[in-house]
Amino acid sequence: MLGIIGGTALLKADLPPLKKTTVATPFGSAEVLAGDIAVLKRHQHNTPPASVNHRANLAALKILGVDKLIIIASVGGMKPEHPPGTIAVASGYFSPWAIPTLHEHDIYHVPASLDDDLAANLLELIPDAHRGVYFQSKGPRFETRSEIAHFAEHADYVGMTAASEAALANELGIPVAILCTVDNYANGIEGAGVPTYEGILDSAKNNGERLTELITEIVKRLA
Repeated sequence: MLGIIGGTALLKADLPPLKKTTVATPFGSAEVLAGDIAVLKRHQHNTPPASVNHRANLAALKILGVDKLIIIASVGGMKPEHPPGTIAVASGYFSPWAIPTLHEHDIYHVPASLDDDLAANLLELIPDAHRGVYFQSKGPRFETRSEIAHFAEHADYVGMTAASEAALANELGIPVAILCTVDNYANGIEGAGVPTYEGILDSAKNNGERLTELITEIVKRLA
């Protein structure tokens, strides 16, 4: 079963019939729209990035039978060549902060990876997609100029959730890919000014129509 994690653009896409389902997991309950595919809104109930229960969300998808996962992430572009409006397929991810694990009480190690086959499918659907590394900051605040200058030496896009989701998918044995939509320039990129939440929402709306179309095509191809 295909699983998709994302935001409001998910529900505007042409999706198969889905039923709202509350899934109980050892880490709490998660609300999922389920049917032939499973769709999960990470910020349901207006949950801020730092408070998202990633463990419950990913465990719920596994319980429902998800065996391939597309994570859709709104990001800031940390390089001038990745302006707002850019669509990217992440080639890797990392975070210097601790990210959630399902194995707090046992010794368990799993390679962290993004799935090459899923990435190849996305790149075929989006010929103009960029490639780059996703960096997860802690949030909920925006990053400082100094932080972005440092992060940009090692990565291309900055967000607050996708690395946690991908790492948990790795632990659960779910192949995963990250599709990034650049909705703002990160703080300190020359000429971009200081990012604002309102500005990101406006940019996300501009990206929304294309993202909705892409989600529809992803479902047709991978479901």
